[in-house]
Amino acid sequence: MAANKKKTAEKSSSTSRTRLASLIKSARDTMRKDAGMNGDLDRLPQLSWLLFLKAFDERVEQEGEALDPDGYRRAIEEPYRWEDWATDPDFSGDELKSFVNEKLIPHLAGLVGDDADDPRNVISTIFKDVVNRMQSGTLLRDLVNIANQIHFVSSDDIHTMAFVYESILKEMRDAAGDSGEFYTPRPVNRFMVQQSFLKLGDAILDPASGTGGFLVQAYEELKGQINTDTQRRRLHADIRGIEKKPLPYLLGSMNLLLHGIDAPHVRRGNSLLEMRNSSAADKVDVVLTNPPFGGEEESTVVKAFPDGFRTQETAWLFLYSILDQLKLGGRCAIVLPNGSLFATGENSIGAKIKKKLMKDCNLHTVVRLPQGVFAPYTQIPSNILFFEKTGPTKDVWFYEVPLPEGRRGYTKTKPMRIEEFEPCTEWWGGEKREGREVGEQAWVVPAADIIASGFNLDIANPHVGDDLAHRTPEELVDELVKTETEILALLKELRTGLGEQR
Repeated sequence: MAANKKKTAEKSSSTSRTRLASLIKSARDTMRKDAGMNGDLDRLPQLSWLLFLKAFDERVEQEGEALDPDGYRRAIEEPYRWEDWATDPDFSGDELKSFVNEKLIPHLAGLVGDDADDPRNVISTIFKDVVNRMQSGTLLRDLVNIANQIHFVSSDDIHTMAFVYESILKEMRDAAGDSGEFYTPRPVNRFMVQQSFLKLGDAILDPASGTGGFLVQAYEELKGQINTDTQRRRLHADIRGIEKKPLPYLLGSMNLLLHGIDAPHVRRGNSLLEMRNSSAADKVDVVLTNPPFGGEEESTVVKAFPDGFRTQETAWLFLYSILDQLKLGGRCAIVLPNGSLFATGENSIGAKIKKKLMKDCNLHTVVRLPQGVFAPYTQIPSNILFFEKTGPTKDVWFYEVPLPEGRRGYTKTKPMRIEEFEPCTEWWGGEKREGREVGEQAWVVPAADIIASGFNLDIANPHVGDDLAHRTPEELVDELVKTETEILALLKELRTGLGEQR
């Protein structure tokens, strides 16, 4: 039965990229007609949870039955399977809306898995926060009918959908950007994954996994090395994430599902608390992350940290937690703003955490990203810190990635490209970082000098002159923004410290 369905779907599947983009457009046009949908932040989650159910039915349930006709047990049972309610064109209007609101979503939210690998846990975690925002059951039927024309059966279908889905995620990022959520550009994701030299068997964690960018890149990097089903299952279990907010969790789970991970190991929760309460068994080999910075955590989270390391600045809390979360010999690539690199002084919590970082780990490389790499969402200058938990730092290499010649910044239509990292990749020296040389973009600083400066890592490229006369007005304004951002971060830290002394 399942095999027949699969063949039928294959025959009806002609989801070229153009056709899929057309279907997605039709879906969004349908949702625009509904009185309950107010914008992309409503429409895209609505489409995502429907596509998740469709993809889960074809990718997991039907494939599971085809591979094990007698032993496979469906995660979603009648009458809640996609084919039970979504494929009947006459099931529409108020009857459909009532079923979705009062039966389907509550049932999916209440699923309980037998173990950690049970996909019912993923489904229930997603649907605990899902709300059907469409007020018209008729338009909801139209939307479901469009979803029925999208298939996830063949590898070509999945590849096409994954491509289109990434464009949806980008639009989500655009829509969420003004609410303080900054997502990592794909070239930055890929560069961090490539330079982490991942291996099969590495437990890989993104504690701020968002829409799953780092996890997908890590999976894509390693899946070509899989030779057995055991290795495949192990890799799926080793790709781990934690995400606090429900919408990124839904989008990230869908993203991983589309890339071939049927039961994503992504947990919903406050990763700072989860890492503080973790055991030795939870430690990982690799952390890849771009934690939220400039944000603030509630006091109960801050109090979970030791005296002397309590701060409202989330970037510091993440860095401190990651140092504990890594196994001995583990490695990390983390995005941090310039303000975090600059924090110095005996009473600075940032300086204390950097002291711990350089004592416990070899902070071997700081890659200074070009101005505006996260534009248009933020102009805050950022860096990537690469370190290994192998003992104290002796020297820190810095590499400054310049803006492309003739460019003054990045925009939505002209973002950063992966090719811009190629000179840094060639300079890197492979996994063992052999043969590195000082040059126009690279310089090295002894750890002793950094310690003497109060753990200031905001060290400018000594090979670039600071000739104000030759700098553009945009560059001067960017420099002022950078300086003001650093001062603001220091003032916030000072304010927190004063509060704790009372």
